[in-house]
Amino acid sequence: MTGDEIVLGALPKGITLANEGMRKTVWNVLGHTYYMKAASESSFAFETFDPPGTGVPPHVHPEQDEHIYVLDGVFTLYLDGQWETAGPGDTVLMPRNLPHAYYNRGEVPTRALFWVSPAGELAQLFSKLHDLEDPDEVVRLSAAHGVDFLPPGSVEGA
Repeated sequence: MTGDEIVLGALPKGITLANEGMRKTVWNVLGHTYYMKAASESSFAFETFDPPGTGVPPHVHPEQDEHIYVLDGVFTLYLDGQWETAGPGDTVLMPRNLPHAYYNRGEVPTRALFWVSPAGELAQLFSKLHDLEDPDEVVRLSAAHGVDFLPPGSVEGA
């Protein structure tokens, strides 16, 4: 697998070398950097680099389960009405329809491996959001690709 292609059908076997995906497909989305690791109809995996002060506001994936494996730093997470933290080695499970958000409220960057299943249109969405700076357009495009943001102010502390 080359690390830069979306495979139609089942996830193929193979190894994506440590920096292979990073050289091929990179998205910059509102201060975050996302590196594609694997994409097929069944799942989509990407590594994130999140500088201090960045985050993804509360949203829902109606058709996807999402997971985060934290590599470096600490995330502040909103999970269905509760605020939690997750650090290196922690795995965060977010079933479909669960309102969630994540922020780097620390003083050092965070890195994590995210994956969703099924893949849905998340990789295509990231391609459309790449280098986009208008948050309203991010929300509009996200809704058209299966990610629904909660209204601003609907979650205390977000």
